[in-house]
Amino acid sequence: MPTQRHAASVPQIAQVAFSLAAVVLAAALTSTSWADEPAGKPLSIIEQRRAIMRGDAAGRTKVEERKSSQADLEKGDISFDDLKFDIEKDEAFDPKKLTDTLRFLNGRTVKLSGYILPSTLFKETDINEFVLVRDNQECCFGPGAALFDAVMVEMVPGKSTDFVTRPVTVKGKFVFDPKKYKYPPGVGPNGASHFAVFRIEGVQVQ
Repeated sequence: MPTQRHAASVPQIAQVAFSLAAVVLAAALTSTSWADEPAGKPLSIIEQRRAIMRGDAAGRTKVEERKSSQADLEKGDISFDDLKFDIEKDEAFDPKKLTDTLRFLNGRTVKLSGYILPSTLFKETDINEFVLVRDNQECCFGPGAALFDAVMVEMVPGKSTDFVTRPVTVKGKFVFDPKKYKYPPGVGPNGASHFAVFRIEGVQVQ
């Protein structure tokens, strides 16, 4: 995927994710209740957005903390718990706080499981950019979220995926990028400096 196109499209994802909140909240207040939605019916992006704004977990179960062993890390099998580092929500990012694990993973091929965050999508099929989040029963991207709870996924040229509500596993090159995902001009809501710092250059989504 050409670098020039990404430079314009990734901030657009963030802008939509943040501005969409008010619109979706209004829609949720006037929509049918969660209990009225047919059981077992796959949720569309809009229905997922409504669930997130209501605080629903869309039937998901909370994931227990699990850090990978060194052997798993060397194979690239990682979890969101491996991405944790010492930073408060909305705190300005300091690269000195990155852990040895994160420095080890930078540039390596990894496999990371999580959920596609629907509020950052523009379509449901042939998706080449999205935000992968851990499942902690809340929207965890943007203002008020921890930087280690979300990873930007940019599929390599010729690769794409479709939106699903179930967990997915993304395979690709893990990249620490402290420049691309900064709030312009480096200061965002509540004093945060970045909306993301990690990226996976995806080659496969399962």
